[in-house]
Amino acid sequence: MGEAPKPAAVPPGLEADAGVTIHAIAAEIFPLCRSITGDGVRETLRRLGLHIPLDVVEVESGSPACDWTVPDEWTIRAAYIENAAGERIVDFRANPLHVMSYSVAVDEVMPLDALKRHVFTLPEQPDLIPYRTSYYAPCWGFCMAHRQLEALPDGPYRAVIDADLTPGRLTYGECYLPGDTPEEVLLSAHICHPGMANDNCSGLALLTYLAKQLTGEKKRYSYRFLFAPGTIGALTWLARNEEAVSRIRHGLVLSCVGDGGGPYYKRSRRGNAPIDHAMDHVLRLNSGAPEIVDFVPYGYDERQFCSPGFNLPVGLFQRSRYASFPEYHTSADTMDFITPEHLAESHALVREALFVIENDRLYRNLFPKGEPQLGRRGLYDALGGDPKAAEKNLAMLWVLNLSDGAHSLLDIAERAKMPFATILATARLLERHKLIAPVLA
Repeated sequence: MGEAPKPAAVPPGLEADAGVTIHAIAAEIFPLCRSITGDGVRETLRRLGLHIPLDVVEVESGSPACDWTVPDEWTIRAAYIENAAGERIVDFRANPLHVMSYSVAVDEVMPLDALKRHVFTLPEQPDLIPYRTSYYAPCWGFCMAHRQLEALPDGPYRAVIDADLTPGRLTYGECYLPGDTPEEVLLSAHICHPGMANDNCSGLALLTYLAKQLTGEKKRYSYRFLFAPGTIGALTWLARNEEAVSRIRHGLVLSCVGDGGGPYYKRSRRGNAPIDHAMDHVLRLNSGAPEIVDFVPYGYDERQFCSPGFNLPVGLFQRSRYASFPEYHTSADTMDFITPEHLAESHALVREALFVIENDRLYRNLFPKGEPQLGRRGLYDALGGDPKAAEKNLAMLWVLNLSDGAHSLLDIAERAKMPFATILATARLLERHKLIAPVLA
């Protein structure tokens, strides 16, 4: 059968069609009312499963999840506020953000002052609907535009939330793609936010597209794509997958990858994991002014994967950092806020980072005493004529000099201030000429 082909020496570039497809997937799941449990999550996973092989896992309420417990399942059927004339001034069917997620059932008529105690607004953004939750403290509430609330006349209002909070199941989805080794790359996006395109749908859609691409490609690592509710979903998965956790070598959490900001990367808790170096290299090479920060235990599910008992090499990639843009957790986070162009750019950055970790290796110089004679091997362009000859020659010298079994190709690329793909292609050339050899793990 012969030797299996190596991954490509040139990283995938910007694919305009990728952004269009990712945007379409996001648009398909955007209208669904998701929370940390319930049919909104199941329907979202069903639709993603039309694109990729997806295993859907159901975990019973009351099940332990590290120090947490899987909560009861929330089922929402209707939520609205009616005025005295029976007109619905707020209806969650018009926008799922209108109801506070995990609200308990209510059907009461009350004066405006009493109603206001259960209504959340954004006075500083008076035309937007905020996103609010009450997962672990049973109560009820609505969200609406502050300008609308201020314009309501006195009078009786009927508040109706037709919902159940009963023992049920938490649901998450996994797509596992085996590679040449059982060592894994974990790629995760949360699946619990309703009515928000950037902070939910963009990450889910990008990872779905990426999983579909990788399904047919040769891979050094095995890949695990996780679509789980924020916090409780990640904790539940971790508690149930101790064996898989031990195989994770690299990981990324994705969210807010469809807007025009950033890019932003938060390093893993380790701070010097290979994924941290790969993302640093890719972002600095391809972006004008990326924001790259050290780990803090606040944000998305990277804080669960990086908790002390697991301490996985998992970073967070976003365009605009969470809570830093005015559309964050509001009704302004619509499908118009994310664009195919920015989704394509985010996809290209993630793809290139995966290309780096797939191909990064240690090599050993087989002629370490002085420089090998490159000219007699036809490797040194002494006559010139190639505009990139100097760069190619310098890349060879860097690879030969630092291939000491201690510096990886990414280390060399960083030291040489050259693209990883250039160093990789050079290493493969020198390997073919038997000047260097890979260090076997």
